[in-house]
Amino acid sequence: MAEMKDAPTRQTLIDYPCDFPIKVMGARVDGFAQAVIEVVLDHAPDFDPAGVEMRPSSKGNYLAVTCTFRALSQAQVDALYRALTAHPMVKVVL
Repeated sequence: MAEMKDAPTRQTLIDYPCDFPIKVMGARVDGFAQAVIEVVLDHAPDFDPAGVEMRPSSKGNYLAVTCTFRALSQAQVDALYRALTAHPMVKVVL
């Protein structure tokens, strides 16, 4: 047990910096993908929107937008997640 006490605690299992995919889902409406991209760019200015992947739901009512950005820290990922979940067009963030 003493060994565990002396071992440095690690807050995350992810080694930063790393490429981090984040999937955002919302209604398939005009401007949804652009709104997601703008939020990602606010938190990851070096994000390249050309790499965005979009996939409509089977009935075409929803759109999943996957943005892979270079994550520098857990704090950056957490802030981006909070900003996306707070956006009125966003239903789910994974």
